[in-house]
Amino acid sequence: MVAPGVGGGGPSRWPAEEELDIVRRKVVEISGRDEHEVRVAACPYRICPLGAHIDHQGGIVTAMTINYGVLLGFVPSNDSEVLLQSGQFEGVIRFRVDELQKPIDNPENINWESYARGAVYALQNSGYDLKKGIIGYISGVKGLDSSGLSSSAAVGIAYLLTLENVNDLVVSSVDNIQLDKSIENKYLGLENGILDPSAILLSWYGYLTFMDCKFKSSSRRIWTASPSYVYFSELSKNQQPQGQLPFKILLAFSGLQHNLPKKRGYNTRVFECKEAARALLHASGCEEASNILRNVDSVAYEAQKCVLEENLSRRAEHYFSEMKRVAKGRDAWARGNLQELGQLITASGRSSILNYECGSKEMIQLYEILLKAPGVLGARFSGAGFRGCCLAIVESDRAEAAAAYVAAEYEKAQPELVSRIPAGRRVLVCEPGDSARVILPDGHVHS
Repeated sequence: MVAPGVGGGGPSRWPAEEELDIVRRKVVEISGRDEHEVRVAACPYRICPLGAHIDHQGGIVTAMTINYGVLLGFVPSNDSEVLLQSGQFEGVIRFRVDELQKPIDNPENINWESYARGAVYALQNSGYDLKKGIIGYISGVKGLDSSGLSSSAAVGIAYLLTLENVNDLVVSSVDNIQLDKSIENKYLGLENGILDPSAILLSWYGYLTFMDCKFKSSSRRIWTASPSYVYFSELSKNQQPQGQLPFKILLAFSGLQHNLPKKRGYNTRVFECKEAARALLHASGCEEASNILRNVDSVAYEAQKCVLEENLSRRAEHYFSEMKRVAKGRDAWARGNLQELGQLITASGRSSILNYECGSKEMIQLYEILLKAPGVLGARFSGAGFRGCCLAIVESDRAEAAAAYVAAEYEKAQPELVSRIPAGRRVLVCEPGDSARVILPDGHVHS
């Protein structure tokens, strides 16, 4: 389906001009170039209301971006050198785009430089000719990195869009999804699917994006996104004033963070899902099919699930029940039924705890607090769910009250953890966002 609109159309347009100006001035300071030469890659963070943890098994997932994200201001360098500074990390990155990049063999060696080198690696390995480097300044939102909002995918995509821009490369969003997977899978060693880059590159304000993450080629393990877009409440699409949506997104942060590639709990869950698929396919006489749960027919699953060990049974149950929730969620969204959508999101969160077993004590506490907050219609973990934040859908006119309630209650439960979170970043009230894009010096968008 053709994308339904263009970026920057929401009522709370991100990034704001003040944010762009800060990044532009930093690039001028680093490069000595004129501010009117500075371009900015804007890559939003994403949330997954339904479908979490099943993209790597070829499942159907939902996504939308939010009005926060990564900004990478840049100008082309005069040669192949890359020179970068960061708003979150110290030091200066220097390397050349014509240097051969090799995958990282130890996750402990991953740092903020890795994503820039990973983007070069992905483009090199896909046959793109890189001649020009960049001079740039990258800045995320303090306190939101490693929080389950796919900040790493946003960073990877920012570097891809930037390098493509200065080298005059024409790369489709679908191809950039595969390139970001190359950064994560091949360069960093993380066994994730296509949910994160697809959400960041394909989302549109006012629409919930649905993606079918089945393999395009099982033997080569190439994934494809088949996005479709559903506007919130199709029946009243033209009646909502100025495109305002009747809900907000609440992000509540646990104070627990980690870099996902350095923690192998996520990869363990992926392996367990594959083992469940292998056992079910073998029991069904389909041994030749690739070991992903999408290749197991739902009828065969019901008939053969008794062969699974207890932990594999729980992983499969999360997958198949989540597939049903995504389908129901699509209908609820299209009808504008926030109550039903919220119930499905909450059920998804509960299944993540009981079946996917990805919630720490603190994250579960935060999830339960969110469910009690005024105006909250549904909540679940965000990202991989092992650390980071929880998300909730909340009625617009009660969002601030809900945020205050969650902040106060979680501080009572975990005062030490809360003290680590910047005061203005403990609970955020957000709105849906748009897709990743490059903002040119004249303000026009190159996407």
